Amino acid sequence: MMNETAFYTATMAKVYADQGYFEKSVEIYRHLLKLEPDRQELKAALLEVERKLKEEKQSHPRDLTPLFEKWLSLLLLRRNLQKLKKLQNSTFNPPPNRVY
Repeated sequence: MMNETAFYTATMAKVYADQGYFEKSVEIYRHLLKLEPDRQELKAALLEVERKLKEEKQSHPRDLTPLFEKWLSLLLLRRNLQKLKKLQNSTFNPPPNRVY
């Protein structure tokens, strides 16, 4: 079976970078530089992609607030649904009349 790195090219790294897949692009550029450490255009491209990757991570920290808000919303909906089911059951199944 062929190794994935057999298909690594500078063009592929650039395509990944252009599409915003900076980590994959960095991986490819580093691999290419191991094979040809003197290629200045690869070094420059790697530095640029690493800069973009760093910038992206700084500007988009993983914010879990929307996920947490959605979770709370679903939790409240579930609670309300349970209350409605309980009310429905008590309406249609009233307790037996007790004679004292």
